[in-house]
Amino acid sequence: MRIASLLRRIIDDRTFGILLLNEEAQELEIKVAVKYGDQATRTRVKVGEGLVGYAALHKEPVLVPDVSVDPRYIKVVEDARSELAIPLLVKDRCIGVFDLESPELSAFTKEHKELLTLLAAQAAVAIENARLYKEVRANEERLEKELRFAQRVQTALLPAGPPKRLKGIEVAAVFAPARELGGDFHDYLAPESNTLVVAVGDVSGKGVPAALYSAFAAELVRGRTFRRRYLPERSSPAGVLSSVNTILEQRGLEEYYCTLCYTVFDLKRRIITLANSGLPYPIRCSGEICAQIELPGVPLGSFQGSTYDEVSFALHAGDLFVLCTDGVYEAMTADGQEFTTARLLDVVRTLRDLPAARVVEGIFAAVHEWRGDTPPNDDMTAVAVRVTA
Repeated sequence: MRIASLLRRIIDDRTFGILLLNEEAQELEIKVAVKYGDQATRTRVKVGEGLVGYAALHKEPVLVPDVSVDPRYIKVVEDARSELAIPLLVKDRCIGVFDLESPELSAFTKEHKELLTLLAAQAAVAIENARLYKEVRANEERLEKELRFAQRVQTALLPAGPPKRLKGIEVAAVFAPARELGGDFHDYLAPESNTLVVAVGDVSGKGVPAALYSAFAAELVRGRTFRRRYLPERSSPAGVLSSVNTILEQRGLEEYYCTLCYTVFDLKRRIITLANSGLPYPIRCSGEICAQIELPGVPLGSFQGSTYDEVSFALHAGDLFVLCTDGVYEAMTADGQEFTTARLLDVVRTLRDLPAARVVEGIFAAVHEWRGDTPPNDDMTAVAVRVTA
């Protein structure tokens, strides 16, 4: 409307319209139509039809002193006698047309055509920028909506708590992605009575790709855990890691890999058995001991045929096991100082007699205090398992 008002000051037109191209339909749609300052009825014009369609198709101005003698003219305004159509060009692409009609013969001159061509060039850029902004904003809103839903899905895939039927053990976890979505995952599974499996994994990278990869890896872990009752010889911690490694490596996603610590708590035999594939060493507090369990391993998906070691410990009432992804150990201050293993061990020693939920909450509180206002540099997961009886 501002363009229409400006033109009324310098050109005595009866009708002014701005038609924009619908590329899919190959039609020019009237977005602004002014007749004596009133909104006129919207119409559509096929590209190539009429003077307006001709200007759009050939990307050149059309000046007609007497429309009654021009076979291209399509009658829209009842008393129109002359017409000027100027294409709106962005580089060599037509996005629309300016259209002026008048009841006077020869109402528009060569000077009008030149002036309107200059105005159309500037207007075309402004219109295209507005269209792109609207498109970008729509895409942003769509992506935000999809990310919010993906966050809900990722949260729903994480365990709400340990299996309720297990007695004598408590488990708690905290997960905080560095971005909207994260590559960390954890799970508590009970494939058999008196057996609890706790798995903590970390996929390389962050964001959506890492979240997709971690969802796939977590499902592989679940599937191989619950076949334990049917294939016990292939369902040991080391066997599960080897199986998951084979499948991930076969997918050919060389830029991604997964570190995973897989622990089996046999509450009947009072034994914990672990295997690790590159996750930071888990922490064990038992009696006077509170130290990391040094158990190295090759990350999953990196090399075909990788094998993994296992280690076992007797379980005692009061034992505490803490598993954290490297986002906890490597949380950084503004000047790049890491939280470190030593600080985490000090925190765990201080919290070792508290319930599992208080342990993971205390770990995250210590990390947040260390990091201050510095944004997280990686996803963080902390899982605590306490033997209560």
